[in-house]
Amino acid sequence: MSLPDRYCVMGNPIAHSRSPRIHTLFAQLTDQALVYEAELVALDGFDAALRHLVQAGTRGMNVTVPFKLEAARLADSRSERVLRAGAANTLVVGADGGIHADNTDGLGLVADIVRNAGVALAGQRVLLLGAGGAAAGALAPLMAQAPALLVVCNRTHAKAQDLVDQHADLVQGSATQLQAVEAGALDGLFDVVINATASSLQGAAIPVPGALLRAGALAYDMMYGPAAQPFLQWAAQHGAQGRDGLGMLVEQAAEAFALWRGVRPPSQPVLAQLRSELAAH
Repeated sequence: MSLPDRYCVMGNPIAHSRSPRIHTLFAQLTDQALVYEAELVALDGFDAALRHLVQAGTRGMNVTVPFKLEAARLADSRSERVLRAGAANTLVVGADGGIHADNTDGLGLVADIVRNAGVALAGQRVLLLGAGGAAAGALAPLMAQAPALLVVCNRTHAKAQDLVDQHADLVQGSATQLQAVEAGALDGLFDVVINATASSLQGAAIPVPGALLRAGALAYDMMYGPAAQPFLQWAAQHGAQGRDGLGMLVEQAAEAFALWRGVRPPSQPVLAQLRSELAAH
């Protein structure tokens, strides 16, 4: 009898991670024999930890803060999404020990907004706050939904402009306007505002005025749980529909699971289960 395949999530901190719970539920729902654990990695030890896990026979890894950029660099091959974002959240270990990097974050975000929240992005005015790894992973999948306008706004404007420049080729032949705009220069109303900054974690103020939200707009924070509450409260105060990133977490995990196992697990029952578990605490 062979041992179940091993997978893990690598990060620092990692104790809070819901990924082991999510993938365990996915495995049960799809009759897949696997073990999935959380791995706390020293801040300067990602390379060594990754090599150790590969040698120990781990078949795949999720990668979270702060190692997504390093994961992309260390992989032997990279998907188009990783090449564009410069960040990886999913690693697939081949039979030869080679590591392939992918990024399912943006796919998870779009799936949660369009499928789970029922909000179409096509033809909409979308504001993306932040220009780090989370925003970089989201930009191409958001572009693929053909919004009318996609604005990237970051505290450091040059970083937002760099991110837009890296995606300039996607604008050619598309109906989407892609712009980097400084917070003070934002105008008009937005249908969807996505917070990909660390402001929630740091307890910082929301970086843009609530007057930019169209009535009933979707205000989406990639964080979930207590970290997302300030943004969700801000959204409610300005007549917007707030949504946290728990669905994004589940959907990106489903994409990663499909890459590893060749079967896409049902995400809806797992999201419902996690919501009820979070509400009980």
